[in-house]
Amino acid sequence: MTKKNTTATLMEMKLRGEKISQLTCYDYTTACLVDKAGINTVLVGDSLGMTMQGYDTTLPVTLDEMIIYGRSVVRGCKNAFVIMDMPFLSYQASAEQALMSAGRLIKETGANAVKLEGGASVTAQIKAITDAGIPVCAHIGMTPQSVNAFGGFKVQGKGEDNARRVLEDALAVQNAGAFMVVLECVPPKLAALITKKVKMITIGIGAGSGCDGQVLVYQDMLGMTDGGTPKFVKRFIEAGELITQAFAEYDREVKSGAFPTEEQTYAKSDCDVEFLSRLDKEY
Repeated sequence: MTKKNTTATLMEMKLRGEKISQLTCYDYTTACLVDKAGINTVLVGDSLGMTMQGYDTTLPVTLDEMIIYGRSVVRGCKNAFVIMDMPFLSYQASAEQALMSAGRLIKETGANAVKLEGGASVTAQIKAITDAGIPVCAHIGMTPQSVNAFGGFKVQGKGEDNARRVLEDALAVQNAGAFMVVLECVPPKLAALITKKVKMITIGIGAGSGCDGQVLVYQDMLGMTDGGTPKFVKRFIEAGELITQAFAEYDREVKSGAFPTEEQTYAKSDCDVEFLSRLDKEY
């Protein structure tokens, strides 16, 4: 029987040198499949703004929307540890705002932890949330909510000064109480050094294999997204092509009359043929 993933079991995995798997998820059906596959942690990411809502960035996503998607995912996860992203402007204003937002995410979805972006600048928020007994996953390096400040989705931590800043951010969020940190688009040697220096669990995305675990957006790794694929993504299957082919075949069979057949039809009727004939004449 698969064991429920918790902060304790995940930390034990890190200490044993076992890698931790994480995928994004936004709906019940997919959550059931991800959970069945044995994925350790599920992130209900604000990336849903792009993957599920069609925005160019994560910025328009609201707290209420996160809750709607999140509660569906939690219902499908029996063993996976579920982390809720805190959307843009749900925590930046103050520690009090952050605590209230995190509290809603946990109370109204049943998730296990929250994630927020930023390093030293959000330590007060992390402390307030963790002091209330809510586990926090931090997120440093390339933080998508700061895409406008960065001038695009760019690697962070290049050069000595920037590398020092990312490492200091990692130490700051750990000291504030975070039990896990996502390292996004960070040079792999720097990510490996951070993993060595911190007691937190490190989850990489575009940060090399030296982290304690990895996360990907599930639509990316299933080959369901159009346009350019980020360098750090491996497409494990071209599900998008398979799904499109199935949709197209359904379209052809409906229009040709090949679907449905007797096999997909309820054979018996409550009404006999004679009655239906009379009904036809009456109307």
